[in-house]
Amino acid sequence: MVIYSHSRLASFEQCALKFKFRYIDRIRPDIEETIEAFLGHKVHETLRFIYDQVIIGRIFQLDDVLRYFIDLWNKDFNNKIQITKKEYNAEHYFNQGIKFLIDYFLKHSPFKDNTIATEKRIIINLDSEGKYKLQGYIDRLVHNKDNNIYEIHDYKTGGFLKSQEELDKDRQLALYAIGIKNSFDNVNDVHLVWHFLAFNKKIVSKRTEQELENLKQEIIRLIDKIESTTEFPPTPSKLCKWCEFRSNCDLFNSQPSLTEVPPPVPELPEEE
Repeated sequence: MVIYSHSRLASFEQCALKFKFRYIDRIRPDIEETIEAFLGHKVHETLRFIYDQVIIGRIFQLDDVLRYFIDLWNKDFNNKIQITKKEYNAEHYFNQGIKFLIDYFLKHSPFKDNTIATEKRIIINLDSEGKYKLQGYIDRLVHNKDNNIYEIHDYKTGGFLKSQEELDKDRQLALYAIGIKNSFDNVNDVHLVWHFLAFNKKIVSKRTEQELENLKQEIIRLIDKIESTTEFPPTPSKLCKWCEFRSNCDLFNSQPSLTEVPPPVPELPEEE
């Protein structure tokens, strides 16, 4: 069976047809990359640079961090990157990235927090037979040796701030917590930490063993559903407007008013 990811699962839940286009048919998307995704990638890469320097004991300053981000942006930015919000231009998003990094640096410097890895690949075994597996990448992993507590840190560059209640139900980092408990010995606890960079805010959540067990069973049922699916109908929602496979969707092309459908818009899954 294929090794799933949170993005793969979320894509199926969002729209089965989109899942088919992306993971089964492997159709080339209409939009290769949006400016929001580009910004997120460059900020993540720069934050990884910070902690990679910390891990090897190198000294650096804020100017070094900003120079790294600017060089990344200038090297990789191109005209194919789509700016969907026409009221903004590329400079607006570039300046957002600069602000995120300045705020983060000033708040967290000198970064003495026992970080042991960045962009760590994690495998999550959901059953004892090894049939059901997921993979993911942890933005940053911290290990507090004194109490053997691990922290899974995740960076968010979007312009929305989730509530504590929403994060206490978040599935992605909870799945990573299962992977950490499977990968390391005598783990006392795993803390889930989100950094909402647009708000310069950190929110922490935890899960009980029973909650993690319930999550395993929930994901196993979802994987079974995906594996047994033979029909992949579209699920119209406000997200249709931003779907990267619109040109392939007969329903969208026959009903442009789909962009006005009222259901609430869930957070777009991040690629892993």
